[in-house]
Amino acid sequence: MTKKPSRQPQPLPDVTLSEDDGVRYLHLDSIWIQGGMRIKQPQVVEIDYVQRMLAALLWLPTESLGQGQAVQLGLGAGALTRFTAVQLQMATTVVEINPQVIAVNASHFHLPAAAEVVRGDAADWLAQATPASVRLLHVDLYDEEAAAPVLDGEDFYRACRSVLEEGGVMSVNLFGRHASFHGSINRIAAAFGSHQVWSLRPTREGNTVVVAGRGVQVPERAALTARATVLEQRFGGLKLPARKWLRMVRPYEELPQAQPAPEP
Repeated sequence: MTKKPSRQPQPLPDVTLSEDDGVRYLHLDSIWIQGGMRIKQPQVVEIDYVQRMLAALLWLPTESLGQGQAVQLGLGAGALTRFTAVQLQMATTVVEINPQVIAVNASHFHLPAAAEVVRGDAADWLAQATPASVRLLHVDLYDEEAAAPVLDGEDFYRACRSVLEEGGVMSVNLFGRHASFHGSINRIAAAFGSHQVWSLRPTREGNTVVVAGRGVQVPERAALTARATVLEQRFGGLKLPARKWLRMVRPYEELPQAQPAPEP
């Protein structure tokens, strides 16, 4: 992949906080919620679409949970970082461009001390990352307008695939009821191969989580159900309805308006 020139830096929005019914929310100088945490139960995964980002765990063998490197591109309110670093005890790196988001996570959102925090642009980090070094990749890159992902090109998704180890998985937060969705998922399929892409149903707010793998071998339904059961037994108290996720998943080829994608 040819490295494109770095995008021109834009002014970063200020971080603001709000609280409602025991949940603290993070905003980027707008009404849009960028993440949240239940104040008295910080390990609970509070927001529906963030829970579904963890559906990528269904594509990993149960016996290997906790192994390998986890990376989050976009910190938000740190729910995924808390989960991979504390609950899964994975080596965890998070890349966040906005220093205010990092500072507020440290002061108000229980940012784990064990997590490596990289201040920088996600595309720049991917360009220098060791290929095939990441087992679990979460991508949630939105600005204060929250209209479409900040990084959403085919080259970006190819870089995400390149950093995954064989059998590794990525989950991406998209807006399934937005005009950009089909273009985004088609670009993911072009980068990963159509047989390695799956989509969950949209949340009530319209967020759709897409999972993509690098050489993932999908087991029979009974094995997936067993994985989901184990996840609920281990993490059900943290709002992870893993068996429900299985009922939400559709392969890319079965989605309306999906475009044939070549093998990567």
